[in-house]
Amino acid sequence: MVELVTDTAVLATLRASDAVRWMKEAAVAAHRGDLHAPARVAADIGAGALVVTAGHLDGSWYGYRAYDTLGLVAGEQVVVVHDAEAGRVHAVAIGAELGPRRTGAIGGAAADVLANPDASRLALIGAGTQAWTQLWAIDAVRELEDVRVFARDQGHRAGFARRAREHFDVPCTAVTSAREAVEGADLVVCATPSPSPVISYDWLTPGAYVATLGPKQMGRHEIGSDLLDAADVVVTDSRAQALGYDPPSTVVGTRVEDHLHELGAVLDGAAAGRTSRDQVCLFYSVGLAGTEPYLLAKLTGLA
Repeated sequence: MVELVTDTAVLATLRASDAVRWMKEAAVAAHRGDLHAPARVAADIGAGALVVTAGHLDGSWYGYRAYDTLGLVAGEQVVVVHDAEAGRVHAVAIGAELGPRRTGAIGGAAADVLANPDASRLALIGAGTQAWTQLWAIDAVRELEDVRVFARDQGHRAGFARRAREHFDVPCTAVTSAREAVEGADLVVCATPSPSPVISYDWLTPGAYVATLGPKQMGRHEIGSDLLDAADVVVTDSRAQALGYDPPSTVVGTRVEDHLHELGAVLDGAAAGRTSRDQVCLFYSVGLAGTEPYLLAKLTGLA
């Protein structure tokens, strides 16, 4: 019988520590070739696109996620996972929680391997769902002593900070500028829809970990070339996706393109991540395909 997983079930059963561990496993499986995770595909449906990401874990399951870019209020996604032996649908998740939790967990995995072990001061640029799930996951891999959040809307950033203090029991302050959030932080997450850079490399503390989740295409990107060029280490969850954007991503044609490591390779010891305390490490988050069905398979006991 097909198991239906709702947002309520995801919130009740998915722990950040488990999600981060499973996303580490998925990234390593993709690096080793056990998880087949091609770049996403999009079908134009007039007012927007229907986007599909798919994956297949050898000998276990195959599945996909489908979502739209229509900008509708509900914004629900569908994730389906099949038993690879019989082809039967094992589970279906419908809602808006599994996708962002997966993105947060990948970010938590990246922070765990790329940030300094004692990193404890987190700056969040953005106060939406993606910023929330990054905090959820990073809180599971680091002991956070100070969280500062900036968003252009004063009410949004104040509400985020209040909710974070109540939910995570961490000191969280809403600040009035991105610079105020970033200066002194050793963990920096940019999670905005901004088409122009929201932070500057000059604001960063030596040894900072930076993640960018927002736009990253030529002519529309939330971090600038100054940070991309100056970062000592740049890691992505999927080279295929990072190099497959149209218009191209900001790494295409730069020195970074040839030195862009995958998170799975770093986790598996096949590529270098951070090698010194003072290195600035950038996580170029693009979304490794197959990770939503991976998470759903784990949640429902298929893998």
